Amino acid sequence: MAEYRTPVLIIGSGPAGYTAGIYAARAGLKPIVVSGGQIGGQLTITTDVENFPGFPTPVAGTELMHNMRVQAHNVGVQIIDDKIIEVDFSRRPFECNSENHNLFCGDSVIIATGASARWLGLPSEEKFRGFGVSGCATCDGFFYRGRDVAVVGGGNTAVEEALYLTNFANSVTLIHRRDSLRADKTMQSRLLENPKITVEWDSVVEEIVGTDSPLAVTGVMIKNVKSDQTKLLKVDGVFIAIGHHPNTEIFKEQLELDEGGYIITRPDSCRTNIEGIFAAGDVKDPKFRQAVIAAGSGCIASLEADRWLTENR
Repeated sequence: MAEYRTPVLIIGSGPAGYTAGIYAARAGLKPIVVSGGQIGGQLTITTDVENFPGFPTPVAGTELMHNMRVQAHNVGVQIIDDKIIEVDFSRRPFECNSENHNLFCGDSVIIATGASARWLGLPSEEKFRGFGVSGCATCDGFFYRGRDVAVVGGGNTAVEEALYLTNFANSVTLIHRRDSLRADKTMQSRLLENPKITVEWDSVVEEIVGTDSPLAVTGVMIKNVKSDQTKLLKVDGVFIAIGHHPNTEIFKEQLELDEGGYIITRPDSCRTNIEGIFAAGDVKDPKFRQAVIAAGSGCIASLEADRWLTENR
């Protein structure tokens, strides 16, 4: 077992984690980033990214995160590919144990573990993820201009995604397993009044259909749960909008979380309820979930950690 000590320990390696590392390194804080189970975060399962500033042509999500990692390394961030599985925030330095039996000690900690989309769990869904299956309409909706798409879900997230997709798609089919939506009434009215949207009630996805060469979605097989009848919807894209869950399981006994499990931070800040612990990115953001916002949040967390360390040395 190795032991690592740093003024700023950063847990997570998405846009928030890498950005926090870059700012901390430039402040001379010799940060360590522990990359986590999904190195680079959710962007690594996205194909082209067109809405991250500074890239006039689309950039692959994997390339964008690779570039962030290289930049972080070049400015002095120590990046260790490991996963934190246990934390002790009861005293300083804060201690974190890893999957590889390493001990990480930080005078401050920035949590940037992100959130994960909830998926249906179908093999075909996993097969076409990034090739017609998406968990983010804001990220990928532009690529379906003039095409037919489906959205799976019935809450606010699903309705918002469906409405957003009407800005690009020729048609949007919402697939919901019940006979009524869980979204708020205003959102429901907007959806049901939109001529581009149809709803498949009492229906679940049985399989996502597509081609192998090139790898692409061509349809979705759905089943009506009341009649047991199945039918094929011809669509070019399927957006899974059954919610996200923050990656906060190891923090729930020590940090203040909201009812959805997201870390609660002070207004206009990344400070948590424990002095010296900060949270950045999707792990504290149930609303926007955008890479550029996560990166900005990582910057804020790093600046706040720097100031806090200066005040508490």
